[in-house]
Amino acid sequence: MDPAPAPSGRWADLRTRILSAIVMVAVGAVEIWLGGAAFAALVVALTGVMIWELATMTAPHRQRSPVLLAVAASAALVAALVLKTDVAALFLAGPSVALLLTPRRDRRLASAYALAIMLAGYGLIDLRQSGGGTLILWLVAVVVASDVLGYFAGRMLGGPKFWERVSPKKTWSGTIAGWIGAALVGLVMVLAAGASWLLVPLSALVAFAGQLGDIAESWVKRRAGVKDASTLIPGHGGVLDRFDALIGAVVAVLALGLLAPVHGLFGG
Repeated sequence: MDPAPAPSGRWADLRTRILSAIVMVAVGAVEIWLGGAAFAALVVALTGVMIWELATMTAPHRQRSPVLLAVAASAALVAALVLKTDVAALFLAGPSVALLLTPRRDRRLASAYALAIMLAGYGLIDLRQSGGGTLILWLVAVVVASDVLGYFAGRMLGGPKFWERVSPKKTWSGTIAGWIGAALVGLVMVLAAGASWLLVPLSALVAFAGQLGDIAESWVKRRAGVKDASTLIPGHGGVLDRFDALIGAVVAVLALGLLAPVHGLFGG
């Protein structure tokens, strides 16, 4: 019996993407549920890997320094979490300064994106501690819903590109579908968990921030002349390729938190 033909065209990578996504969702769900040191350790490790990918993309000729920078980034994040003072910001900015001062492609762009990665890593752990697992689940669900609906709507409906020069595959149909999916996540939180109705438009706004995070990473890759940040995750590329939207979403929630604590929108 001949094996089933491999999928082709626009759905060629769907099976691999789904299998990888199932593993990531399972690991992520367990870590979010555990919280504490286990969740923090995972985020610290992923942050270090993302800094490694960024450093490698922007300076492919330097093989040893990206690893050292990744270790330093993870250590800096731990130090910032332990100190929890204004000095913590200096540690979070450390990898950005290192990227800015070392020979590489687009140093200022790499430096700015490294700061976003570090802020997102710090923010995820801090939000888990201050807002609990429900807030993180909402945040991840918003990003996943936006990504999944955007993926299918974009490939099925097509249409005008959102920003073709930077992200050729992203369409307006997929972008808007992502907003709708995120708003539905907010609606579920309102109906099932008694959250504030403000969470519905906020979910769409955070999804948009996540989409901008996706575009930012696409810009970095395009400038570096690479298709994926790495090949660590089958069907998804690198860790940055999978968590770029989450970076934008977390940074947006942190910024909104300067105005009012986001966890206050969740019920009792």
